[in-house]
Amino acid sequence: MKRERHEAVVELINKYDIETQEELAAYLREEGFDVTQATVSRDIRELHLSKVSAGNGRQKYIILQNDDSKLGDKYIRVLRDGYVSMAMAQNILVIKTVQGMAMAVAAALDAMKFPEIVGCIAGDDTIMAAVKSVEETESVMDKINGILKG
Repeated sequence: MKRERHEAVVELINKYDIETQEELAAYLREEGFDVTQATVSRDIRELHLSKVSAGNGRQKYIILQNDDSKLGDKYIRVLRDGYVSMAMAQNILVIKTVQGMAMAVAAALDAMKFPEIVGCIAGDDTIMAAVKSVEETESVMDKINGILKG
């Protein structure tokens, strides 16, 4: 039951901009899970969910699957320091970086374990990230923009 609930949480935060534990609990109840705030709080901790800016003064949960939160902060810093721009080419996300930073930014993206990203190839200042679908590419772009905005 817990595994199914965790899968539902991941699916829901990828589908909706969920800002609060109460909001997540409501979505889970709609999906047929009988959850308490304490259960949702524990799930958030176990899944290593983090909040990022969703724009308009709102925040949303995303997955940063790192065993060490300081490593998560480090990867976010690398992404922010190296990032220049990104563009979508169907299900390929092309990310431009500061010269010489593509490998580090790609490693940070890999460490963040976005479930939508199949893998990254990095050159000197360009990363090509293969994403499972066009829709998920848009979702990854939103997540990266949220991380960049802090």
